[in-house]
Amino acid sequence: MKITLLCTNKNHPVMPYLEEWQSRMNVEHDVDIVDSKEKLSCGDILYLVSCSQIIGINERKKYGVSLVLHASDLPKGRGWSPYIWSIIKGMTEIIVCVIEANDSVDTGDIWLRKKITLQGHELLPEINEILFRVELDLMTEVVEQFDKIKPKTQLGDPGSYMPRRTPEDSRLDPSKSIAEQFDLLRVVDSDRFPAFLDFRGVRYILKIEKANEPE
Repeated sequence: MKITLLCTNKNHPVMPYLEEWQSRMNVEHDVDIVDSKEKLSCGDILYLVSCSQIIGINERKKYGVSLVLHASDLPKGRGWSPYIWSIIKGMTEIIVCVIEANDSVDTGDIWLRKKITLQGHELLPEINEILFRVELDLMTEVVEQFDKIKPKTQLGDPGSYMPRRTPEDSRLDPSKSIAEQFDLLRVVDSDRFPAFLDFRGVRYILKIEKANEPE
């Protein structure tokens, strides 16, 4: 198969995982990674992974199928960074879906889905490790079971779309306890969008790391 992975941010933490998958899959397939829709060629499968560009019909028709990796229990959780918003709300189970890309965002038929269960102590790098590994497994399963998978239409009330996260969403409230804000603190990207708080006229940057693993 000829497969293209489109990830529009070269510095996204998923990129090393995509490169690993590319190296492994290139034994039997032709896998290319690009960072812009202008670099798309053609092929059997187009995977959109952490893609911030709108991929229209003109791009999608170059491939047999265009698929999106999305971490929510669709149709609920359409939009941006759904697993981050879910963890902030205290959820410990995350559904990862492979869906068809179409003009209406995150509404495509579901090819595969898999559940992740978190313990509640994981920090963002650990959460990403778990999530990205599951995404790679699903991508591999699509390739291996391509002719056997029967996509299913999304059913039910989708609710509201998840908004795109901004640096302001990493703000902590000094009037609240660490315990109250722990789920926010543990999913903040300390390199790109660090947690911060304003207190006594000064802005402070906060970072978190584990001293030990839970017993």
